[in-house]
Amino acid sequence: MAFSLRTKTFTFTEGESPLQSFNEIHYLDQWQRGIYYTLCAAYATVSFIALIQLVRIQMRVPEYGWTTQKVFHLMNFLVNGVRAVIFGLYENVFAIKPKAFEQVLMEVPGLLFFSTYTLLVLFWAEIYHQARSEPAQKLRPAYFSINGVIYFIQICLWIYMSASKNATGFGAAKLFLAVISFCASLGFLLYGGRLFFLLRRFPIESRGRQKKLYEVGSVTSICCTCFLIRCALLAVSAFNKEADLDVLDHPILNLMYYLLVEIVPSALVLFILRKLPPKRVSDQYHPIR
Repeated sequence: MAFSLRTKTFTFTEGESPLQSFNEIHYLDQWQRGIYYTLCAAYATVSFIALIQLVRIQMRVPEYGWTTQKVFHLMNFLVNGVRAVIFGLYENVFAIKPKAFEQVLMEVPGLLFFSTYTLLVLFWAEIYHQARSEPAQKLRPAYFSINGVIYFIQICLWIYMSASKNATGFGAAKLFLAVISFCASLGFLLYGGRLFFLLRRFPIESRGRQKKLYEVGSVTSICCTCFLIRCALLAVSAFNKEADLDVLDHPILNLMYYLLVEIVPSALVLFILRKLPPKRVSDQYHPIR
């Protein structure tokens, strides 16, 4: 696919402000290539880490099947892997016509990211309600139903964008993603906070209490923050073309955005949740007490 990049000579001239010169970075071929390939490498690294962790968990407890922990790492591998491919082929992706198809490619991983991390909210909600001896059977169907509705609405918006070919559809799609990002942050605050305070009521000498407090508190803070940042930036970009995301001419904005809302949070969460599950004790042999 033929494609050309807009370039300018990046030099300081008398009377030119540093900000103007800084903005010209957006149009430099080498800067664009370096930034987008950096994003590609960062996503590929996170994806590889998630895959390694998935393999380690599977080797540790192969008899457990597809647990929530395994699915979480698998989805992390897929989301970050898709992002790596997209940014590795950025010239072709940003040249796709019509614009709606390009937008679909850029937004699908964002939806998968939402599903991946709200899986943690589901996991915590199940633990919280079970610990309080409350029914939790409806939580999992609710998770799938909510995600199904979100994907259906997003598909409708994509169809509208493709048919209308005006800025209204693109703005509506960004606002919708901003809304679901805000809802995700509320979910982390609600169940992350509930589980955190539930754990705090456990006796201090309880085994693993402090570690679980650290895990839940840290992951809640990270995920809530990243979804709030995503919400704010998407809302701004919906109304301000100068802050438009996922366009070729804004590589630095894209770098900052994806580092803050996906790459760094994913890396931190994978690091915090790196502990392997305990090995299953055989039914035939029992440990010596």
